[in-house]
Amino acid sequence: MSRTILVVEDDRDIARLLEMHLKDAGYAVIVAGDGIAGFRAASGRRFDLILLDLILPGMDGLELCRKLRERPDYTPILMLTARSGDIDRILGIETGADDYLAKPFNIRELLARVKAIFRRVEAFRSDEGIPGSGVIRAGEMAIDTEGRRVEIRGQKVSLTAKEFDLLSEFARHPGKVYTRARLLDAVWGLGYDGYEHTVNSHINRLREKIEKDPARPRFVLTVRGVGYKFADREDLKKG
Repeated sequence: MSRTILVVEDDRDIARLLEMHLKDAGYAVIVAGDGIAGFRAASGRRFDLILLDLILPGMDGLELCRKLRERPDYTPILMLTARSGDIDRILGIETGADDYLAKPFNIRELLARVKAIFRRVEAFRSDEGIPGSGVIRAGEMAIDTEGRRVEIRGQKVSLTAKEFDLLSEFARHPGKVYTRARLLDAVWGLGYDGYEHTVNSHINRLREKIEKDPARPRFVLTVRGVGYKFADREDLKKG
């Protein structure tokens, strides 16, 4: 079955270019020319991916992303913008975008990002198809991989899209040691060379939300000189 992608882009030339190349790659494409039309389109049917411009008339990309993330169903979002500063990238990711690409972009890189997002989605779905894997339990933490919800001691923890993906990647492989480069590849996908600091900042924010004492973490542990790992049963017993 062909995947369907919603392109929310007000620049008609860019929208046509994206539509042409995405269709050539085998995807079905719907185009919306402003934020309000994009929200209506996303509310009216299910999409496999949304390519979302940051600067849009009617409703900007950040606001649209926030509204989409308030919905119970989860659709991956690849944010596009003419701005290339770190603050815009961080805002997009923190709002709930799964990836970020600055204009002007290489169409091959965009298609590679799209494929990387779909690979991660398929990996999640494959894990969810294993009996008993829909909810991952680690001590007092429960991670609902299908509903993308996290609870600790029965209390819901609010995570951004990337924080959830990061925690899920860790929790699926307790005790496995990840370098920052491996986490970038597993969670962020292609094109993030040189952004190892992104891993550090996300892990720090994740710890603030899931750890009782972030300075002495129980779940996401630092492996000195290498990277990070998720606590295994023995680590949790020690805590």
